[in-house]
Amino acid sequence: MKTLKILVCTLVILLFCDSCKLASVKYSMTGASISPDVKTYSVDYFPNRALLVVPYLSTLFREKLTEYLRTKTSLKEMTDNNGDIRFEGEIVGYYQKPIDIQRDEIASSNRLTIEIRVKYTNIKDDKYDFDSRFSNYEDYSIDVDFDSAEEGLITKILDKIIEDIYNKALVNW
Repeated sequence: MKTLKILVCTLVILLFCDSCKLASVKYSMTGASISPDVKTYSVDYFPNRALLVVPYLSTLFREKLTEYLRTKTSLKEMTDNNGDIRFEGEIVGYYQKPIDIQRDEIASSNRLTIEIRVKYTNIKDDKYDFDSRFSNYEDYSIDVDFDSAEEGLITKILDKIIEDIYNKALVNW
């Protein structure tokens, strides 16, 4: 009886493993589900079309997204936007606003928000394509000098946006 249970368990495990291969999707430790047909990626330049333009924001975003894909996937980077999966778009928003208004109408915090439109194209399987806006923010105290904190705030915001883009494109959330 014990041998029969072991045999049945072994068969179930083998069938499960075999069915994973048949799904023709490769899973990574980072949660990405990438078709084995997809071998390359490309990240195009994202022009900054926000009303308030930070000169280095486009370059920083592209570099951070490229680095994230390089470290989280085994895909090869391509140039000239000719990868099997492609990221292109534009920076559409960069703004600050006061938050946590107190009774005396003075804000206790400010919020920096960045919004990026991303067009994702998977030339191997267009059912995953999207054209979406991703936005995130960081709050900071009114006591903080914005000019000295701006770069750190931008980095934190871009990290969150890039994770959201990755999840939508490759984890299929």
